[in-house]
Amino acid sequence: QVQLVESGGGLVQPGGSLRLSCAASGRTFSSYAMGWFHQAPGKERELVAAISSGGSTYYSDSVKGRFTISRDNAKNTVALQLNSPKPEDTAVYYCAADLSTAGIRRGVVQYWGQGAQVTVSS
Repeated sequence: QVQLVESGGGLVQPGGSLRLSCAASGRTFSSYAMGWFHQAPGKERELVAAISSGGSTYYSDSVKGRFTISRDNAKNTVALQLNSPKPEDTAVYYCAADLSTAGIRRGVVQYWGQGAQVTVSS
């Protein structure tokens, strides 16, 4: 019922900025909690940021103060603004949707996007 498509990935220099966008195709986007995860080669997929249907946000300690998650229910999109990215932020970033914030926090979600590569390098 919900399809998620990420865009905006690419190469960014440390200290630069990058904006990822996730476009959702579904009937009830505004009812879903949304999240951004990342996964580096050989590592577990980790939650980076989440936003509830009501707009409450969560950030992992590693990105807090640098990344910002937002949503635009009118456009069925969720974005992740990466400011001052670090090389350790290099990963594939996945958009995810679930009916509950708890699902996002657990990483057990109903829908995943295909992923977008973000490479932070000088």
